[in-house]
Amino acid sequence: MKITLLTGKTFDYEAALGFPIKVVKSPLAKKLTLRIDEKSRLPVLTLPRYCSTRKALNFVENHRGWISETLNRLPEIRYFKDGDILSVMGWPYTVSRQPGRRGGAFLEGNFLIVTGSKEFTHRRICDFLKIKAKEELLRLSRQYAAQINSTVHNVCIKDTKSRWGSCSTKHNINYNWRIILAPEFVIRYLVCHEVSHLVHQNHSKEFWNCVAALCPDYQSGRNWLKAHGKELYQYA
Repeated sequence: MKITLLTGKTFDYEAALGFPIKVVKSPLAKKLTLRIDEKSRLPVLTLPRYCSTRKALNFVENHRGWISETLNRLPEIRYFKDGDILSVMGWPYTVSRQPGRRGGAFLEGNFLIVTGSKEFTHRRICDFLKIKAKEELLRLSRQYAAQINSTVHNVCIKDTKSRWGSCSTKHNINYNWRIILAPEFVIRYLVCHEVSHLVHQNHSKEFWNCVAALCPDYQSGRNWLKAHGKELYQYA
């Protein structure tokens, strides 16, 4: 990745290091930091305002082993394909690619039918899941919100890097589309969690009491996400 230096010249960090890296210049950063962007599978180097390229390169070189080990520990990226068995809102469906039909992707009995060429299978399933997530999560959110005398104005489906959901003071809720692949009790926990934020914009005792009132077995869903949530992030 090339960046522009204070001198006005450009410097190519990837060429100097010999591997792909994302470089971010931050005026608020007080020191050099490294992290791994799990979605792009790239190391991210954050540079403070005044930092020489030599110092930055040495910093990355000193952490080359950590970068390699962390990247190797990331789960393999998965793509939806013919024959996969997917959980959609807690129900199992077998992916069946039927190129001779039309309609993109849709449920039919116990099958998730995908039409068109093989190279479009993953994208069409992703598109279908996002639409389905919007429909079902909006329904559930409004259902649970009514139980605490509140309302949900809108639900947005996001492709976030780590967060499963968020709730705004304007009564809009965002959900990560991958949650639709989780078991039903996990989905219900997440919805109850976000809906509870409509009245408690924190994680106080009152907030958790609200979650428990809506979802008595919420701890099971919470524990599942902690233990298996990263598995859902394998899907690009």
